[in-house]
Order: sequence, then structure tokens, then C-alpha cells
Amino acid sequence: MQKNVLSLVLIFVCFYANSFASEVYTKEQIERMISRMVIIGFKGETANSNDQIYSDVKSGLGGVILFDKDPTDKSKVKNIKNKEQLKKLTAQLQSVSKQKLLISIDQEGGIVQRLKKEDGFIDTPKASNVAIMGENFARKTYKSLALDLKESGINNDFAPVVDLAINKQNKVIVTKGRSFGESSKEVIKYSSIFVDELRKQNVISVLKHFPGHGSSLSDSHLGFVDITKTWNEKELEPYRYFIKNNKVDMIMTAHVFNEKLDDKYPATLSHNVNTKLLRYKLGFDGVLVSDDLQMYAISKHYDLKQTVTLAINSGVNMLLFANQQSKPINLKQIVDTIYTQILSEEISLEEIIKSNKKIDSMMAKYK
Repeated sequence: MQKNVLSLVLIFVCFYANSFASEVYTKEQIERMISRMVIIGFKGETANSNDQIYSDVKSGLGGVILFDKDPTDKSKVKNIKNKEQLKKLTAQLQSVSKQKLLISIDQEGGIVQRLKKEDGFIDTPKASNVAIMGENFARKTYKSLALDLKESGINNDFAPVVDLAINKQNKVIVTKGRSFGESSKEVIKYSSIFVDELRKQNVISVLKHFPGHGSSLSDSHLGFVDITKTWNEKELEPYRYFIKNNKVDMIMTAHVFNEKLDDKYPATLSHNVNTKLLRYKLGFDGVLVSDDLQMYAISKHYDLKQTVTLAINSGVNMLLFANQQSKPINLKQIVDTIYTQILSEEISLEEIIKSNKKIDSMMAKYK
């Protein structure tokens, strides 16, 4: 009896999707579309047929995020040992995928570098130092970084940071030198060079952290971050520039709360921020990826069902689970949760279809 009810619900869902996309979807097709929206972190220096990540990629996983060190034991390797090993790993991952897999990394320079000099990669200075050295230095620096990524088989860099260095006491961006400067003009100048050099090597860049993290007083890795009293609308200026000039394919949301933009939800889960502001007002039509949904600013306040439902309904197209901070989560848990929410109509299948189209469109540019 229960199976019959679920089948009827699924038929209704597929009929609803039919009015949007002139196509009926099976359970397996819907699950693959959901998988396409997920970027996940995993432990392992290889991806063999007996590994979970191998199975996940084969199931349609949209992307992976790679790290050098195991967060539970910094003396151990998580994914990256050296350049040759990394080349083999990324090649293995791509060979398993039926579609182009997004292989992601945080490679900004300075304190945020997963590819380390001691492991055979180039060393990139922090953004604040690059800005001091000037444009020619920046171009050479980011050309080298982009080549390192391409040669390693990485096609997606969660960079550059376009946050403005507004709050000099900001511990997550400003004091770590992750911002190019206080003025939007400086940030736009140097982040444009970064984006251009990545694009030349077919590496997708990601502007972060929307709608701005440079004025915050707290770190969203550790918990709730309220920017209501510190945020300034000028923090949107880099996004306006990149969107207007068609220079951005991917933007990352921030786990920051601003009651002037949304009095209930942080940006990652906010329809007001991700759709009304970013899509409608600023005109962004590309792929919106969440920051790591296991960061404590989210995971301490929302369970998995609430998180994925709010994120997708807010306009997020790709969900990032880095498996760095909390209890590891696997692809099946995520897919099953979202699929159940589609059946109960808490998430519209239309949003899943739209996200897949955006991802496909982006990936087609980077063959």
C-alpha cells in the first residue's frame, strides 16, 4: 500500500515536471540530477572501484573538493600527497564519471593553499601582498597558480575572494590577508586578473563570499555570524562588476546573517539574498554554490533536511559538503533526503531541473 502511494506521488511529481520541461523523469533520473548538484569531500589518495567515492562519482556526483591534510590528524594526508599522485587521483575520478566532473579546491594563496610548496607545487602569496606588488606581479603569480591547477587535473578553484577589507579586526578574511583591499576598485582589479588567468587554463573561478564577509566580526566556521550592523552595500560592487561584464560563472554564498536583507535566515539559506538580490537585482544567471554546509554557522542550527530544503529553495544550485568539520556525510544520505522532500513537495522538482541546466551550461564552456 505504501509503495502504491509513493508511486502515485512520484507520478504527480513527474507530471508537474512535465509541465515545466516536457519530460517525465524516473526515480533514477531524479536521483542522478540531485547527485549532480552535490560537491563532496572524501578521504583517500586514490579512487578505486572498492572506494565509496568511486561509487558516488559513478552515481552522478557533480563534484569533489580536495584537501591536503586530514582534519582529524594533520600529520596524515587526506587527498594530496604530491603532484604525480594528485594527477593520478584526478584522472581516476574523471575516468569514472559519465559527465565532466567538477574537481574543486581552495587555492587562494597565503594561508589558504591546499597545494603546498613542500609537496612540489608553487607557493602563492596572500592576496594582500599581491595587491602591494602590483598588476604585473599579480598576472605572473596567478598564471603560475592556474597552470599548477590545470597540470594537476583540477578544474574548479574556490577563489578569488572578493570580500572588501572593511573591518580591520575581521579574523577570517582581513587579518589573514585574504582580501585584495578595502576599496572595491582594488578588489576588482586584482580579482579580475585572478579570474582571467584561471579562465585561460580552463579552470572555473568562484567569487566568494556573497553578499560580503569582509565586515564581519566572527568566523562562520565556528558559529553564527551577524553582519547586520557592519555590512555595507558597497560590498556588492565586485559582484556587480563581474556580472555586468559577464566574467563570472560561479559564486559562493556566505553563512552570514543580515536582518536588513533577511530577518530569518543566513545568506546561504535565504531566498531574499540568493534569488531576490543576486538573481533579480544584480542579474546573476550562473551557478550558485553554497559554502560548506557542515560549517557550524549552519550545522549547529539546522539539520540536514532543513539545510538542503532551504538552500535549494533559496536558489542555491550546488551543495558543498566538505566533510572537514563534523561527522562525515555520504552522497546517499543527501540524495535520499532531497528526493523525499521532492515527493512531499517541500522542494520543487523544477528547482532541481533548473540547477542541472545551469551546471550543464557552465561545464559546456570549459571543455
